[in-house]
Amino acid sequence: MSASLLLGIDIGTSSSKGVICTPEGEVLASTVIHHDTSFPRPGWAEHDAERIWWGEFVAICRELTSGKISGTDVGAVAVSGIGPCMLPVDVNGTPLRPAVLYGIDTRASAEIDLLNQRHGPEAILSLGGMALTSQTVGPKIAWLKSHEPDIFAKTAMIHSTAGYIVHKLTGEHVTDRHTASWFCPLFDIGQLDWDDRFADTIIEQNRLPRLGYASEIAGTIHHQANAITGLPVGTPVTFGTVDVAAEALSVGITAPGDMMIMYGSTMFLLALDKAPAPDPRMWTTAYSLPEHRVVAGGMATSGLITQWFRDIAGADLLQQERDNGENAFVNLAREAAAVDAGSNGLICLPYFAGERSPLHDAGARGMFAGLTLSHTRAHMYRSILEGIAYGARHNLEVMGEMSTFPQRCVAVGGGAQSDLWLQIVSDVTGLTQHVPSRTTGASYGNAFLAGLASGIIPDIDILEGWIRIDRQITPNPDHAACHDRQYAIYRSLYENTRDDIHRLSTARSD
Repeated sequence: MSASLLLGIDIGTSSSKGVICTPEGEVLASTVIHHDTSFPRPGWAEHDAERIWWGEFVAICRELTSGKISGTDVGAVAVSGIGPCMLPVDVNGTPLRPAVLYGIDTRASAEIDLLNQRHGPEAILSLGGMALTSQTVGPKIAWLKSHEPDIFAKTAMIHSTAGYIVHKLTGEHVTDRHTASWFCPLFDIGQLDWDDRFADTIIEQNRLPRLGYASEIAGTIHHQANAITGLPVGTPVTFGTVDVAAEALSVGITAPGDMMIMYGSTMFLLALDKAPAPDPRMWTTAYSLPEHRVVAGGMATSGLITQWFRDIAGADLLQQERDNGENAFVNLAREAAAVDAGSNGLICLPYFAGERSPLHDAGARGMFAGLTLSHTRAHMYRSILEGIAYGARHNLEVMGEMSTFPQRCVAVGGGAQSDLWLQIVSDVTGLTQHVPSRTTGASYGNAFLAGLASGIIPDIDILEGWIRIDRQITPNPDHAACHDRQYAIYRSLYENTRDDIHRLSTARSD
């Protein structure tokens, strides 16, 4: 077997996945490792980068190349991960603290306010294509500088997930331009390069990684990485990227008008546009391919809420899963499918960890409104799925106000295995969703990027042969009036309770 196989690995919020593919897109081997996310304080979300990011990357490499496939068969490597994250490392590339995660970590709210007061939100939006939110890295670096000055003084470089692993593999300090877009206000979305006009209270440019695209080679495997991973010295490694960009590419999001909805621990919406006009409610970024721009939105929780509800209200279903393997989520969905659209007047606000776009409200909190003694577990679970769908509709409406209209929508992620959830989102948004037969996700997109960057795959057009759409989910018009009514209430519930919810979010138990 020649060294033409493609290794793609993705580090997610709750699991890491890896695949080895042929240049034609055939998956020869795959694996998954699950892990926890640390929430050490309210509003904080962290990972141990050495144990989770690098440790699971190494474990996946070893597992995938321990059978018929060996490391010498791998011709190129690409990695993606959750992001954007903030990981300070010292001069040796060693993490100085746990990694601060993406928008689910809201610790830098005060720094966002200070940066906006100092530089002006309009100027920041004009430079970076997005407003400062819990999703942006600049305020989190400022938080590090203010709250952990000893660690900041030792910081030689700031990495996100993929960049850290690429450094461990190659010795290079790099990041791709999609990831760098989230380092606002340190990145110029027009020039697609670092910019220091607002950096004086944050960090110097020489402590930020070298830029490239996820479709380019950053370096090659060095001897130390070879000894740990088994990947041959000299194997090319791409710049890496954020998981959503790799996953979008994996399902053919390559042209303006293409959109991906990712049903994961959080929900993420990514649409390609030729020249989007920045809006503070959404995020405008570079993409994994040089010629495109992205308009993106993300909810702070989606799959995390379904897991929370399963754990607190589905003990019997979890026991059935342990006894006979019948998936608890499948049984919850079966119960909820028997409930009429609108959940008998029950609405869930899915802001269980604050909310990202388009509200950007770290103080938002979850709510069930309209509960009665007649509501059951099934009603509550359906209302959760509907609440997440209303959040997706809110994002899509803002995209429409930016003149970003999806022409083709592809659904991906673990939640896309739920036909009920997909149907509810289509009913609420009016979108037809294309569902691929492969749910390998970002790791599959990474394998393609590895091939494209290394030249093993000669042309982007080869991607068409990698993608297989399994089915389409079309909106049910009979549910439109109900969801229009419920959505209007969903929107007003937040507006009418926001001040009280903010007071609750800052309350502490005696």
